[in-house]
Amino acid sequence: MNRREFSKLLLATGTTGVAAQTGLFGDMVAYAQNGEGGLTAIIQPEPPLLVVALNQQIPVGIIGGKLYESLLSYDFDLSPQPQLAKSWTVSEDGLTYTFELVDNAKWHDGTPFTAADVVFSCDVMLKEVHPRARANFDRCESITAEGDHTVVFKLKEPFAPFLLAFETSSAPIMPKHLYEGTDYRNNPANDTPVGTGPFKLAEWVRGSHIRLEANADYYHEGEPGLTEIFYRVVPDGASRSVAMETGEAQLSQFSDIETFDVQRLADMPHLDLTTKGYEFFSPVLWYEPNLRREPFNDVRFRKAMRLLLDPNFIVERIMFGLAQPATGPIASTTKFYDANVTTYEQDVEKANALLDEMGLAKDADGKRITIHHLVVPFGEMWTRLAEYFRQAMSAGGIEVVLDSTDPGGFAETVSNWDYDTTCNMLYQFGDPALGVARSYISSNIRKGVMFTNTQGYENAEVDTLFAEAAVQTSEEARQERYSKAQQILCDELPVLWMTEQKFATLYDNRIADLIVTATGVNANFAKAHYVK
Repeated sequence: MNRREFSKLLLATGTTGVAAQTGLFGDMVAYAQNGEGGLTAIIQPEPPLLVVALNQQIPVGIIGGKLYESLLSYDFDLSPQPQLAKSWTVSEDGLTYTFELVDNAKWHDGTPFTAADVVFSCDVMLKEVHPRARANFDRCESITAEGDHTVVFKLKEPFAPFLLAFETSSAPIMPKHLYEGTDYRNNPANDTPVGTGPFKLAEWVRGSHIRLEANADYYHEGEPGLTEIFYRVVPDGASRSVAMETGEAQLSQFSDIETFDVQRLADMPHLDLTTKGYEFFSPVLWYEPNLRREPFNDVRFRKAMRLLLDPNFIVERIMFGLAQPATGPIASTTKFYDANVTTYEQDVEKANALLDEMGLAKDADGKRITIHHLVVPFGEMWTRLAEYFRQAMSAGGIEVVLDSTDPGGFAETVSNWDYDTTCNMLYQFGDPALGVARSYISSNIRKGVMFTNTQGYENAEVDTLFAEAAVQTSEEARQERYSKAQQILCDELPVLWMTEQKFATLYDNRIADLIVTATGVNANFAKAHYVK
């Protein structure tokens, strides 16, 4: 029985009638689903906590983005927009950034928000607990408050993407009065988050749901437009699809719905689909070889692997159109992308010629070599990617053994460089200096740390190009260096870029102004409302 048939059976047997009283989720909770201002959204997996400063995983960012805010948000073109900062100026030499803060914001406990909170967050707390924020704010000579509503950041040297460093998951502003002088990770406030956002935590029933309620003291008059948000934990993929189909849930995001089921749900009259709202993240997916090991340290082998692969197959048969082929390390949806690089069309004959040139002869069974591939343990999409990789490599006589593990084991194995090949997908965070360079510069080869240069690529020229591009104040000078870096990387293939992801957001079409920024479902939803 397929999902459509299962859903019809629910309707035919009156199950959805029961759902209207007890919920498909079967826990007697009265979820917000009546179009009168409440929203039920799927969240999977359940976040370990909601304090974005301490954890930047996807579910934390989704819910935490309603509770906490930063100085700026970003439109779909990645231009900065006001949030806790109402205006800002940048000095002519690119070294001084002055932010004028809103003067009527309060923390959820009623304490006034001031510049002291910004200084504490960016200059003290985030530097200790947040790796991306630490890298950004370590570039500052000083971070100071001038009165209660002005903050001045003075940089040691120009850093072109500095204004992109103030997205909520990158620089969440934390309440100084609750965290100063405490053990941040064990602070009791972590259990009852206090932010400045348009929603406050009302209830968290572990394994069931997280309920947010509207912040009546939010500093923008008339916002938020929703009265409450229920985030329902739904581990089963089929149940997530049914919840969206029947209207028990009004929002799903990222990979909540399996790619093969997205279009079926999007065709339903009560649901809309958008892939907007992920521009700031612009994730690029790749197959990753461990360059420390033979034969992956030979560029001919990496090129042979790439020639055996077809990104179009992944787009059409695994992503079902929710992606487009990637040409290199920088996504086409972000700044400084250059299409004028070496590209690779699938060519089995050329791949085999390269393998022959390496001296990897086929045995009587047509096998040249056996390698292992570590499967990413986060759902069906990753399993299909691993199976496709195994199938594609077989055309070159490369036998692939698939190794499975749990999420903790995966992170430990990859970060400690104990693998042959695997898959990965990293966010770009609006600028190559923030999200791209980290995967290729040799200074970021850090054993035991995920989302670094785990494959072990080293090229001094690439290091120099990324370093210079980050501090140039001219867009043209930055483009020149990033273009050169892209050309080198596409020739040397430290990873095998496959696709630029287009995550699906499905939502009840009675809701307006839900996705209005480049961080989509991670944004604060202050403007979202039901159309009467």
